[in-house]
Amino acid sequence: MSGIYIHIPFCKQACHYCDFHFSTSVQKKEAMVSALRKEIELRRSEIAADTLIETIYFGGGTPSLLSVTELQSIIDTIQQQYRMADTVEITVEANPDDLTTTKIKELAQSDVNRLSIGVQSFFEKDLLLMNRAHTATEATKCIEMARSYFDNISIDLIYGIPDMTMEQWKENLAIALALDVPHISSYALTVEPRTALASFIEKELIKPVDDAVAEQHFEILLATMERHHFEHYEFSNFGKKGYLSRNNTAYWQGKHYLGIGPSAHSYNGVTRSWNINNNTLYLAAIQKNEIPREVETLSTTDKYNEYVMTGLRTKWGVSLQKIAHSFGKTFETYARQQAQKHLDEDLLVLEGDILKVSKKGKFLSDGIASDLFLLNLK
Repeated sequence: MSGIYIHIPFCKQACHYCDFHFSTSVQKKEAMVSALRKEIELRRSEIAADTLIETIYFGGGTPSLLSVTELQSIIDTIQQQYRMADTVEITVEANPDDLTTTKIKELAQSDVNRLSIGVQSFFEKDLLLMNRAHTATEATKCIEMARSYFDNISIDLIYGIPDMTMEQWKENLAIALALDVPHISSYALTVEPRTALASFIEKELIKPVDDAVAEQHFEILLATMERHHFEHYEFSNFGKKGYLSRNNTAYWQGKHYLGIGPSAHSYNGVTRSWNINNNTLYLAAIQKNEIPREVETLSTTDKYNEYVMTGLRTKWGVSLQKIAHSFGKTFETYARQQAQKHLDEDLLVLEGDILKVSKKGKFLSDGIASDLFLLNLK
């Protein structure tokens, strides 16, 4: 087991693009914290006694809606139930409007040692379009304050926003770099079904997302991060030396993790499971000492497809030797055959036995990976 993910299913308000599980009512917050701690205890047997927990990640939702006392109580429960690595990375996702000076100081005095701040944009018009709860000024101020107390900080930025010009995107990156954060996660705005954003676009209240513009933004992102010596270790993630997210790295390298809370996913190499995405039903089940989840046993084909999907998004690529060893020679032969057209088009490169997406193919990495998927072998 590499890590534990804690899903905090509360937000102040709904971002227009978000399809994650959350509630804007915090009436059950206290009960939820108790339930999360109880689930951690109930699932103790799923992790071998000699396994070290290397990362704890609070995601959501908006984990920074919890008090530092509540966050620390969950960390304490994990520490009581599992063995911790000496250098365990403990990350809390936070929104700028929650990161007051007092909150930052309290977090710095807790066991939390990494902040992931959901900035998304330093332009007010973008924040309004996305229905973010913070302002651009709050974003800048909270990062400046956080840098005084935390060494390990990441921020999120979104590109491909309707009406975001190339110059505005460059300015977003310039502001982030001037704030001297050592890690940036950057995502293209995607239109998920049944979100407010999808509805607004359908009603022509907002312009559609333009994939061509998003690709241009991505190319600017790559060039800018390279100039400033950030390592592009996964499609959406960039870190300076020593600041790659250990949680992200573990996920993309296929390490095991335990997911706690409503809608949280878990993976142990053999099965994948996911908790129910309903706060009320989750609380009721945990109260009865039940884990409200579904479990899927992964076939060899499932494991192969997942390895290809995750590997091609990263700087580490996909090892053909590992495919042969872990899944069989038939899978390796298939992967080579499917990769050849992308190698011919310089979208993939082969370094020894490692397949990697080329600079030319980076924006297309998910599509390239899907071409290597298998559907019928066991």
